Amino acid sequence: MARNPGRPLSPHLTIWKWGPHMLVSILHRATGVANAIGGGILLIWWLLALAGGQASYAKFVDLMTSNSSGRLNLIPALILVGLTWTILQHLCSGVRHLLLDTGAGYELKANKTGAVATMIISIALTLLIWGSVLFLGAH
Repeated sequence: MARNPGRPLSPHLTIWKWGPHMLVSILHRATGVANAIGGGILLIWWLLALAGGQASYAKFVDLMTSNSSGRLNLIPALILVGLTWTILQHLCSGVRHLLLDTGAGYELKANKTGAVATMIISIALTLLIWGSVLFLGAH
């Protein structure tokens, strides 16, 4: 099919200048998928462990937190920290989109500031949550 030279070409990624608003948009979609898949798998696994009885649940808790020697299980901890961040990033980005839906924040500077703020706030909240869990204890 021949292109009509009277019609403009559609912009594409090599023309657009990357900015934080584009990153936040992509992160919103990626964190939504991560929350649905990762959170869903973790929830189903937890429910199966809970339904499996006391020994099954204790095994799940030991794996996801610390083993009998009291040492933190690093890989499950990283997964939980990552899942916490994805939830908070998705939440902050959703609040940003809610504000954009009111018509506010479309000016370039405000848009970039809001996008950067979602990333900073989600990281800060994740560090705050996990810092309190690790240093204050989850007793």
